[in-house]
Amino acid sequence: MSTTCALCRRVIPDETIADPQAIQEHHLRPEERATSPTVMLCRPCHDQLHAVFTNAELRADYDTIEALRTADRLQEYINWIRGTDKLRVQTTTSRRVRDTRR
Repeated sequence: MSTTCALCRRVIPDETIADPQAIQEHHLRPEERATSPTVMLCRPCHDQLHAVFTNAELRADYDTIEALRTADRLQEYINWIRGTDKLRVQTTTSRRVRDTRR
């Protein structure tokens, strides 16, 4: 059995996942969990989304996996992550996102 990340589309065999958080549920409309559709993402993709987008941006403009896959801010990242099998990467929150969280 395996899991495919909805964003980067990497196939991750379940038997290689020692960490239960390697695959995570992402709410496409953050802060609307009761009604939000969800997708399964690998941890690096989930971390990256929340590092480059605010929850308000995710709700307003990126509430579908198609919108996320085509987002300009993610293209370089998606191209990179597809070429690796890493399930842990260091993610840095963008200054723009950090400033909105203050």
